[in-house]
Amino acid sequence: MTEREKALAGLEFIRGDKDLKAARDRAELLCWQYNSTSPADTAKKAEILEQLIKNAGEGCYIKSPFICEYGEYITLGKNFFANYNCKILDGGPVTFGDNVLVGPDCTFVTAVHPTDPRRRLAGYQIFRPITVGSNVWFGVGVKVCPGVTIGDNCVIGAGSVVTKDIPAGSVAVGNPCKVIRKA
Repeated sequence: MTEREKALAGLEFIRGDKDLKAARDRAELLCWQYNSTSPADTAKKAEILEQLIKNAGEGCYIKSPFICEYGEYITLGKNFFANYNCKILDGGPVTFGDNVLVGPDCTFVTAVHPTDPRRRLAGYQIFRPITVGSNVWFGVGVKVCPGVTIGDNCVIGAGSVVTKDIPAGSVAVGNPCKVIRKA
């Protein structure tokens, strides 16, 4: 089993694998091209984004700057919008439903590193997928941690750090993020 196959299966793998590095390098170059393209050149930006994120619904728009780790493990539903400085570290799958709004400076991370420093220094890690339902709004500066699922029709308040699943129809805020009421 290759390191990439292990990663996609949710198993521990070694990050330094040459094939994984090549895929990250490709994504980094495409992100750089996307972020370096004039906002007025919408056709070029759309072309680059299509190369980077192959699973995107109609009406998706991401403002520059944007960073992702691979791109190929991101799925965007229809009418996805991400404001400035969105980061999606998609070693594992990151799936967004339809009509998701992402405020500025939001980060979604799938990587988990070992607590044992020897294993961590040896390059081991594991990916946990992130799943976001439809009609979800993320305020400015939200951080979503590995393995989290956020249900449909949620609002995640500014500055929240989402470490656990959030049920559908919730307004949730804080660090750690907690449900404060129904949406």
